[in-house]
Amino acid sequence: MNQKQFQRAVEAIMRDDPRYAAGAYIFVRMALDYTVKKLSSNGSGRPDRNVSSRELLDGAAEFALESFGPMAMTLFEEWGVKSCSDIGEIVFNLVEAGELRKTDDDKLEDFDGVFDFKDVFVKPFLPSYAK
Repeated sequence: MNQKQFQRAVEAIMRDDPRYAAGAYIFVRMALDYTVKKLSSNGSGRPDRNVSSRELLDGAAEFALESFGPMAMTLFEEWGVKSCSDIGEIVFNLVEAGELRKTDDDKLEDFDGVFDFKDVFVKPFLPSYAK
């Protein structure tokens, strides 16, 4: 990934679609890299196939929890990301900007309702009596 090119692409996206902060785009790109590395079975750091929306979302959740712990939800809110659908919007904005690729089978709707952010990013950190 060429960082300057990615930064320019994110800036252009944000001019047209200001819903999400730059940090959200950077996070999604890093979460994709994390997921790809995790799924790589051939030692190349690349999976042998396209990463599905579910795999990306699961990888993003794991990466967020490892990286930010109980602050993950706060960061997502700061970035304008409130649901899995928002991550899908970011992915498709990056696809449209030429920074990511998709297959003909990939749809924005694949990201809808996969999991609840509060269940994943808040509940694990609540005291047991509050769950």
